[in-house]
Amino acid sequence: MPKIYTCELQVRWGDSDRNGHVNNVLYAEYAQEARIRFFKERIVGAGAPPAPMVVRTMAFDYQRPVTDETGPITVEVSILRVGTSSFGVREVLRDRNDEVCVVVEGVMVGFDPETEKSVPLSERTRELLQEYAPTSVAH
Repeated sequence: MPKIYTCELQVRWGDSDRNGHVNNVLYAEYAQEARIRFFKERIVGAGAPPAPMVVRTMAFDYQRPVTDETGPITVEVSILRVGTSSFGVREVLRDRNDEVCVVVEGVMVGFDPETEKSVPLSERTRELLQEYAPTSVAH
């Protein structure tokens, strides 16, 4: 059974729009914060070398709004697939009532800032990511 990384994020006072809902652009920020925590704690924190990565794609499925009253949110991070230089990631954002609000799916790519080209992920990074991915779809 693949692991799921979970963290809690606060809904900040300025995150809401005039309707009292968290502004939709902030879900990308929440997903990024959860991904950064996941990498620091579970990937680099477990011995993988830190390495630059970029977002290749990101899609959002908005299912219900988060409001000031329904925060904080819990973000579940899981890995969809692990390739040589990229991996698929899913972040499920839930409100304080455990309702799914947004599902974010994307592809992250190892990146060389000097050449501005993709590079392979380290073996240790791929190994650790695989712990959060279904084994049936791993590459």
